[in-house]
Amino acid sequence: MAVRSFIDTNVLVYAQASDVPGKQRAALDLLKELYEQGLGVLSTQVLQEYCNVALKKLKLSERDVRLQLDLYEQFEVVQVTPTIIRAALDLHQTRSVSFFDAMVLASAHTSGCNVLWTEDMNSGEVVHGVLISNPF
Repeated sequence: MAVRSFIDTNVLVYAQASDVPGKQRAALDLLKELYEQGLGVLSTQVLQEYCNVALKKLKLSERDVRLQLDLYEQFEVVQVTPTIIRAALDLHQTRSVSFFDAMVLASAHTSGCNVLWTEDMNSGEVVHGVLISNPF
């Protein structure tokens, strides 16, 4: 792989989702590879969304969510800034993507990532130099 890669929330969620073992294995393999190569990037938005889903849908305990955060913060974490929010508003308007997806794309672009790993957008599409790729 060897390219700077942005990780969307669904990858983190599937890493914990034992009810979908194929997707769980793919997510865990991707996270391991990106961690070992030092190429994985997350954003504060992704971490917030992960915590929400982990608590509400996956029913993880607060302790387990904190332990996962300890792992995930070993990746580079991009702070969502007003500049990223403005870029997301532009993408939302010009690319017809949801605002939250636009925030992920803007964070990936701003942080210099070449690939965005997500299940939520059009795999194969390139937006501002970022290739959207579905790891599942």
